[in-house]
Amino acid sequence: MATQYWYNTETHAVEEGRQSDWSKLMGPYATREEAEHALERARQRTESWDEEDRRSR
Repeated sequence: MATQYWYNTETHAVEEGRQSDWSKLMGPYATREEAEHALERARQRTESWDEEDRRSR
């Protein structure tokens, strides 16, 4: 299996392989860079979905 990367929402660190409790992790991601930007990507998706909701009203 290829290495997976996880973003730890408590420590704000990227973990190589799942090291922490699931409740603290976002992922898995294929690369360290993807994991480093996990919160930013989640924020962008949320904003996009919110905009879609506003348009559909």
